[in-house]
Amino acid sequence: MNLETAGSGSLIIILVMALVTLATRWGGVFVMSFVPISFRVQQFISAMSGSVLVAILTPLAIEGDTSARLALLTTAIIMLVLKKPLPAIAGGILVAAIIRQF
Repeated sequence: MNLETAGSGSLIIILVMALVTLATRWGGVFVMSFVPISFRVQQFISAMSGSVLVAILTPLAIEGDTSARLALLTTAIIMLVLKKPLPAIAGGILVAAIIRQF
């Protein structure tokens, strides 16, 4: 199935993506309303956020270019030193931008 991106095709694609995003977010909240939040469930939810982060960053670290790897390294170092995610993310973005500029 092909959908033309000229004209109203792009708008249809954006609306469908928005509906799918809303359905998954609301669906997750709806399903979790039936699950009692015990200590084990809290541990599972905490572990999921870390595993998603690792799943996103590992391919970047393995297949990324030099600037991506240095940005990851910078982010990790700043995070270990300051223990604050916002400066670490900003530092990683800054390093990637500077290295890709040259």
